[in-house]
Amino acid sequence: MEKKEKPLEKMTAKELREMGLSLPGIHGVHAMKKEELLVAIRAAKGIPEPEAKKEKHTIGKKEKIVLTVAQLKQKVKELRAKREELLQQRNLKSAEILRKRIGRLKKKTRRAA
Repeated sequence: MEKKEKPLEKMTAKELREMGLSLPGIHGVHAMKKEELLVAIRAAKGIPEPEAKKEKHTIGKKEKIVLTVAQLKQKVKELRAKREELLQQRNLKSAEILRKRIGRLKKKTRRAA
């Protein structure tokens, strides 16, 4: 009974290194990453590259908007003004939501700096 070989993509980097050592024409196996090993082994064995899978198109996914520190601080000022208005109107639930949003924006300014 023949033992079926695992597909290359499913093999670990350690298994790929062992396979690479046994194949002639592949040098520097231990310094290679998994993707590099896959390419080298496919080239040595004459296996063509698999076609890239088509990405599923998801509806509703937004691109991330990157803001500068100045833009973030301006947004914080605007939200603080809105929060003050809500507190004066005794709308505590909305004011709490804005407080959390302000906190998140302040964290972003610290990370961006």
